Amino acid sequence: MKWLRRALILIHRYLGIALCLLFVVWFVSGIGMIYAGGMPRLDPSERLARMPPLDVSRVRITPSQAAAKGEVRGPGRVVLLTIEDRPAYRFPGRRPVTVFADTADIFSGVDEARSLAIASRFMSLPASALRYVRLVESADQWTIGERGRLPMHKIEVADAAHTELYVARDVGEVALQTTRGGRVLAWAAAIPHWFYLTPLRGNDNLWSRVVIWTSGLGIVSAFLGLVLGITQLRVKYAGWMRWHYVTGVIFGVFTLTWVLSGFLSMEPIEWFSRGEGGGGDIRPALTGGPLQLDAFPAMDAPAWAQALGGRPVKEVELRRIQGEPYYYVKGLEDRPVFVAANPLRVQRESFPVESIIERVKAGYPDAPVAEAQLLSDYDAYYYDRARELPLPVLRVKFADADGTWAYVDGMSQLLGLRTRRQRVERWLYHGFHSLDFPFLYFRRPLWDAVVIALCGGGALLSMVGVVIGFKRLRRLI
Repeated sequence: MKWLRRALILIHRYLGIALCLLFVVWFVSGIGMIYAGGMPRLDPSERLARMPPLDVSRVRITPSQAAAKGEVRGPGRVVLLTIEDRPAYRFPGRRPVTVFADTADIFSGVDEARSLAIASRFMSLPASALRYVRLVESADQWTIGERGRLPMHKIEVADAAHTELYVARDVGEVALQTTRGGRVLAWAAAIPHWFYLTPLRGNDNLWSRVVIWTSGLGIVSAFLGLVLGITQLRVKYAGWMRWHYVTGVIFGVFTLTWVLSGFLSMEPIEWFSRGEGGGGDIRPALTGGPLQLDAFPAMDAPAWAQALGGRPVKEVELRRIQGEPYYYVKGLEDRPVFVAANPLRVQRESFPVESIIERVKAGYPDAPVAEAQLLSDYDAYYYDRARELPLPVLRVKFADADGTWAYVDGMSQLLGLRTRRQRVERWLYHGFHSLDFPFLYFRRPLWDAVVIALCGGGALLSMVGVVIGFKRLRRLI
C-alpha cells in the first residue's frame, strides 16, 4: 500500500500548492464578512428614511385606472410612492411600469439632469455637491448584483463618506448607495470571498463553474489532508511540516466542512431544489386569489388623515388578504402597518389562528396536517439575528412526501416554506458555513470569537501550506 500512500501525498501536496493561497484569502475574508456583510447596497431602512412623504391628497386616479393607463394586466404587486415629488403607482416586474397618480401620465425614465435632482433630494445636498459620472449600461463592480435594474445613472457626492449613488433610469429612484468605507470593506471581504470580480461575476455560468471546481478541488485536498493526518500519526515531522501537521489535526475538520458547505451552496447537482413540489397553493389560499384592483377605492385624504392620526407615510403596497383589500403601509411606524381598505382602519389584531389554519389546509388539500403550532420565538429554520421577522408565527407541518413546513404570520402572510431537503441544506450550508447553530448564533460576541478563532486557525493552516509549497516550488525550479 506504499504506492497508494505516496499517491495521496502527491495529490495533497500539489493541490495544496495550487490552492493554499486561495484558502488563506477565503479564511481571512471570511472574518471580514462577519462585519462587512456582503456587497455595498442601499439598505431598505435607509431608502425608506430618505424617501419623501406621500401626499395622498394629490392622488387623483385609482389603482385600476393606473393599470389600465399603463396597460398592465394581472399585476402581482402595486406600490404607491413618490417619484420626483409626485405620487405614482409602480407596477414592479421585469419591465416595471410607473403611472403618475395625479395626472395618469406614464413615467418614461429620467435623464442626467433629473437623476441629479433625485440624488440631490436623496442626500439633502445642493446640486453643486454632486457630480454626474456616466450612464452605467453594463454592470460595473458595484452593480453586479443589481443588473436587473440597469441602466443606472452614476453620481458622485462631495461628502466626507465619498458616497456614490446609482439612480435607476427606468424607475426614477436611487437603487444603490456605496461609500468609500463600504467599498474598501467589500474589497477586503465579499469580493475575494465570493469571487465577485466584474469580468468573472458578469458571466454567471463561468463564475459558477470556477467556484464549483475550486471548492471541489479544495474538498479533495482537505479530505486527503485529514486521511494523511490519521495514517501518518507515527511519522515524526520537523520544521514547517510539523506546524502543518499540528494545525491540520486541530483545524482540518473545520476546513473540510467549511469548504464542503461552500461547495454545496452552489448546488452543483441541484439536489436541494430538484423535485421540490411541496406547499401546494398555500399563498393563493391565504390571499383569497389574485390582487383585485377594483376592490381598492379612490384615495380619500381626510379619511387617511383620520385613520392614521395625521401621520405621514412613505410607501403603500396594495395586497389582498383572505379575500379582502389591504394596504401595507411603510414609514408610518418602525415596522410596516396593515391598513384595511373597506372601511379604512389600521389593522392591529391578528387573524384568528383557526381561520389561517383552514386556509392553509385548503391550499394544500392533498397533504394532511401533522402539526400546527403557534411559535412565540424563532425555531431552527425560521430565525433572524436582528429579530425583524414577525413573531408570533404559525408553523404548519404537513405529512407529505416532501415533509413541507409552512410559516404564516398573524396577518395571514406566508413567510416561508421549508421542505425536508431544504432543512437538510440549512444545516449543511448555513450550519457548517456560518455556524448559525441556535445555541451559538444569538450569543454575541461568543459567536464572533468562535468563528474568528476557527477562521484564524484555518488561515494559519493554509499559510503554513503556502510556505511549504513555496519552498517545494523553489526546489523544483
